[in-house]
Amino acid sequence: MMDKQTIGAIATAPGEGGIAIVRVSGGDARRILEECFRPARARAIESHRMMYGHAVDAYGNDLDEVMAVYYAAPRTYTREDMFEIQCHGGGVCARRVLERVLQAGARAAEPGEFTRRAFLNGRIDLSRAEAVMNLIGANSEAAARASLRQLEGGVSGFVRGAGEKLKALMALIEACTDFPDEVEEVDAAQRVRAGIEGIIAAIEARCDPRGAKLLREGASIVLAGRPNVGKSSLMNALLNQERAIVTSVPGTTRDVLTERITLGGIAAELSDTAGQRDTDDPVERIGVERARRAVETADVVLVVLDGSQELTDEDAALLAQAKDDERFIVCVNKTDLPMQISLPGALEISAAEGTGINELVRRMEERVQLAGGMEDRMTQQRHIELARRAVEALKRAAAAIDAGLALDMVEIDLREALEALCEITGENASEEVIDRVFRDFCVGK
Repeated sequence: MMDKQTIGAIATAPGEGGIAIVRVSGGDARRILEECFRPARARAIESHRMMYGHAVDAYGNDLDEVMAVYYAAPRTYTREDMFEIQCHGGGVCARRVLERVLQAGARAAEPGEFTRRAFLNGRIDLSRAEAVMNLIGANSEAAARASLRQLEGGVSGFVRGAGEKLKALMALIEACTDFPDEVEEVDAAQRVRAGIEGIIAAIEARCDPRGAKLLREGASIVLAGRPNVGKSSLMNALLNQERAIVTSVPGTTRDVLTERITLGGIAAELSDTAGQRDTDDPVERIGVERARRAVETADVVLVVLDGSQELTDEDAALLAQAKDDERFIVCVNKTDLPMQISLPGALEISAAEGTGINELVRRMEERVQLAGGMEDRMTQQRHIELARRAVEALKRAAAAIDAGLALDMVEIDLREALEALCEITGENASEEVIDRVFRDFCVGK
């Protein structure tokens, strides 16, 4: 059940800034604004019109010089009466205005409560509500674009379309059951079977676990190779700064050194690792083991070889790993020196002189590139899990038809699939699910 109290919160992030915004939503919003705000010119409050004036305390004393705007329901974010006061940035002014609003009868909003009210009042569905927080927390251009597309209804539209197709199949089954003389069961079963296969294919095409991980966590890119092949120099070249220590002493890098970069709009962690070799040094041995684990879990692995020397057993071991693994990009470094090796398909570079770095970046971008047409792709883990549950139910329905079971038994699985899809948009979501979605929202949104 939705709390009908009027709520208020500071909607801007803490810290110094030009302005801070205090947001209020609920049935008492207009009354509270009239008590807390004195316009510079006497005039009636109009919806969606910005006004200049002062926030005032209970005695009419000025708290701050502000701008205020009132929004009359239902043309608001929450579909309730709302107002916002824009005061000077920094913590003091915003806190004073919020304290005055709470004194006038509002209560402090809980995290995500404004967006939760937008959902409960039917302005947005649950998947769009999730997109709001994802957009706020986006760590890359690609994540922001995907969240915005979800906010605009890409996932919602697909889910509703799939739901309508399932309802049509269930209606066909009911017609076959209720009017057996008019709807032949064998023909109906074939049509339902074909419809199920189409829906399964459409859902699976839009489930993108890899894309979800890339957008949520970013890509992991690891530089691997034996000591002194130029991994640290290559990292510095990719970062365009002297971040990693570069010396001629083997084993200089003892641990995984990580920095953030952006590739094709995707956030990425670029990690320089210890040179992979057998060693008696216990500290270096720990670093080598960490380097090997980093290679196992990376999205992209840059195998760095020293082109000025013959291949070693350590090089051969890495090349064996790289065979038939699309995550790996083999780089033959030190082309500024006389070359001793040549490998088909390998990228020849010079980290010291910057030769081949642009081509390497292009290949790295290809490895982390997301599939096109992200508008209706599911990149939220919750959505993917529910979509998979729907697919499992649909596959059971298809198997039941193949086994010759009655169509009314098949309808049970179709209904389960529909319920899973509806939970994505929140049509049948439990209070527990709704609480979980809004639990990590920020206050004021």
